[in-house]
Amino acid sequence: MVTVRTYNQHCGIAHALDLVGERWALLVIRELVLGPRRFTDLREGLPGIATNVLSQRLRQLEQSGIVARRRLPPPAASTVYELTPYGEELVPILLDLGRWAAQSMGPPSHERTMQGRWFAVAMKAYFTPEAAAGLTAVVAIDFGDAQFTLRFDDGELAIDHGLDGDPDLMITADPQALVTYLSGLPVELEAEGDRDLLGRLPQIFPFSQRS
Repeated sequence: MVTVRTYNQHCGIAHALDLVGERWALLVIRELVLGPRRFTDLREGLPGIATNVLSQRLRQLEQSGIVARRRLPPPAASTVYELTPYGEELVPILLDLGRWAAQSMGPPSHERTMQGRWFAVAMKAYFTPEAAAGLTAVVAIDFGDAQFTLRFDDGELAIDHGLDGDPDLMITADPQALVTYLSGLPVELEAEGDRDLLGRLPQIFPFSQRS
């Protein structure tokens, strides 16, 4: 049993901080937003975290019913961590928190790096279903350090790991260049395929809301 600190306050906000307020806890959840991950994947996506701290946070989140472990069948035969249904309820709250904080975040720097996986989560946060109404399309994005496929289906979005072999649009860019483009600012993007779909993306992912 993991011992966690508590505010001992009968308040929903205080209890939420009891559950996910420890350092790294919300970032562990961020790494699980797009699906199950192995321990090594989580450590790679959380630069600076100590192995023992990651283990402790996972145990705490499991104990709280937010994260669960699952053993994959052969040939993978590895253990992955994933959000429980209770943990999934936290995702929209986490995305709202990210959008709120992005208003004062500023650009990346040498001290604050950006990973393609984190930006894929940001795309989920900024997705505007109304702007994708009636759209059925596949967009593959190669960030260099991570590859993702966006699948649009009449106002719904699914983000998968890896590249689709026959997308309607293929984009190769670093995350900051794509942020610039989705913010409506001029930037050169390497893109192949449906140019009309490319032009529609800033409305579907309106990063221009950032200040």
